Amino acid sequence: MLKTFPFALVQGLLFLLALMSTFAASPAVAAPFEDTIAQRAMACTACHGPQGRAAPDGYYPRLAGKPAGYLYNQLINFRDDRRHYGLMTQLLTPLTDDYLMEIAQYFSQLEVPYPAPAPTNASPALLQQGRQLAMQGDTARNIPACVQCHGQAMTGVAPNIPGLLGLPRDYLNAQLGAWKAGQRRAHAPDCMKDVVAKLSLEDINAVGSWLAAQPLPANTRPVTEMPALPTGKAAISCGSAPLKNAMKNAAESAGGKP
Repeated sequence: MLKTFPFALVQGLLFLLALMSTFAASPAVAAPFEDTIAQRAMACTACHGPQGRAAPDGYYPRLAGKPAGYLYNQLINFRDDRRHYGLMTQLLTPLTDDYLMEIAQYFSQLEVPYPAPAPTNASPALLQQGRQLAMQGDTARNIPACVQCHGQAMTGVAPNIPGLLGLPRDYLNAQLGAWKAGQRRAHAPDCMKDVVAKLSLEDINAVGSWLAAQPLPANTRPVTEMPALPTGKAAISCGSAPLKNAMKNAAESAGGKP
């Protein structure tokens, strides 16, 4: 009879095998242990790709260059069970807030090029639907445009709002789907949950397909100011995007720069 193993154990074994493969492939591992954040972050890049460039499977996203506050919030969310992936939770459970901030700041400061967007087989009508939602939203359904929060170039807004370009369609669809299904949450008010609740599954596929097909601008760094609000639109309050002063204090307490 076949013996079954707990899923968490299988995840842990797969992670260790991936980490060992990374070490084996890297000549730098033969050198003495340096105890640097770059070397300790190899536990992250075993899945998220060298320098956090993203894994080729479409589900482990890019970490490099994302706003530090966003990365920090997501690490906290995985550790505190607002985002669900057993391997991440196990990896982060023993780590302190200060250490998670150090990891977030390390990856946010990496500047490595993005790959070209993958070809899409989405129909022109679906892509147009995605573009409409991303750039203008849907006033009739009270759906804000993605650019209202994520920046006009959609490269994110420091310190807390991520960019949307350079991510695979499967990852974008999976995350929007997780919000819609209640499998991904953030601190209240959970603005993304409220927005995604108004999207149909076709809307989600349209937005994910259009975003994933867009080339990156010359400057891929997040901007520092929110875009101007369209006439008659109110700012969206997000618990996952605390005030800049709160992030600055957290960064300073971790011994880093805001």
